[in-house]
Amino acid sequence: MFGGTPAFDSPRHVGYPNVGDRDRLLMRINELLDRRRLSNHGPLVQEFEASVARLLGVKHCIAVANGTLGLEVAMRALDLKGEVIVPAFTFIATAHALQWQQITPVFCEVDATHNLDPAHVERLITPRTTGIVGVHLWGRGCNVEALTDIARRHGLKLLFDAAHAFACSSGGQMIGNFGDMEVFSFHATKFINTFEGGAVVTNDDGLAARVRRMTNFGFADYDVVDSVGTNGKMSEISAAMGLTSLESIDEFIGQNQVAYHHYRQVLADVPGLTVMAYDTAERSNYQYLVLEIDETVTSISRDHLMAMLHAEHVLAKRYFYPGCHRQAPYRTENNVSLPFTEALCQRVLILPTGPSLTDEDRLKIASLLRLAVANGPAVARQIQPG
Repeated sequence: MFGGTPAFDSPRHVGYPNVGDRDRLLMRINELLDRRRLSNHGPLVQEFEASVARLLGVKHCIAVANGTLGLEVAMRALDLKGEVIVPAFTFIATAHALQWQQITPVFCEVDATHNLDPAHVERLITPRTTGIVGVHLWGRGCNVEALTDIARRHGLKLLFDAAHAFACSSGGQMIGNFGDMEVFSFHATKFINTFEGGAVVTNDDGLAARVRRMTNFGFADYDVVDSVGTNGKMSEISAAMGLTSLESIDEFIGQNQVAYHHYRQVLADVPGLTVMAYDTAERSNYQYLVLEIDETVTSISRDHLMAMLHAEHVLAKRYFYPGCHRQAPYRTENNVSLPFTEALCQRVLILPTGPSLTDEDRLKIASLLRLAVANGPAVARQIQPG
């Protein structure tokens, strides 16, 4: 920014992929190539599904090609239609999965937890409402009890987007056991990944059977198709990566937790920056390092801070700016007003974390933030955020 060299000689990413034991991964890949079984619910996919179900304590896990497709299939299996309530503060795929099926996403406010505000959910229910989609953002569980009560009283289906929440708990119970179904993502940026993939989990036998048929073209038997379906299956090579990732899950979470506590320590004295807290009474994957920036204290905006970090090759991200309700497919002249969400979209910044980042890297990132906050107006004048 001021004519020097960047703090880092290569980019430091949010969501840098974990690989795990490369030898174990390559062994599995060689074995699947020897079997010539690359897809169609092969042995590795079956093993991966069983491993996920066992870890979460759920009856059924159906592995799918990606998390977005998992949401779409789950929504169809629940026969959602009309209007479905969804947070505006979420990744756009949550809303797109509804709109792709001509279901109207009704955007809802979130509360201080960054998850759905149950009081606002109740106010948005109309005769056209058929369901609620909650998002366990940052791996922190929604107010499951309140949302379950609302869904029960109004006869609504309840689906959870758990893309951030694999291996996390809520109220002492593993996420995956709530609502009618929950959907996980195993995208490459998630701490447990299958290169690309996802899973639908449920304790409902009928829903599980329906989802499994729907992800395999509607086949009920060898040559019997009894419903409309799609090709949503996970491949064997993706399952190989997933199984290898699961073998290192404790190591990955441990490294994430160390990084989280280190960031909290080295950023504690930076005025106006608050590191989002995880509940130590719950199981967490600690994947996301979430900062909230109070510009009235820092004298520099979140966007200027992000631009400064980018200039130093620290690729921090502003999730989920500007809110789904403000993106072009959903924006209208009479756009809905969600003040808390809109304010949140202006102050949240996600920092790089994970096993690829060293203690020295985190100290350097904290030093950059400390320097920028101490010289806010000068930094803001020097660089214009994109």
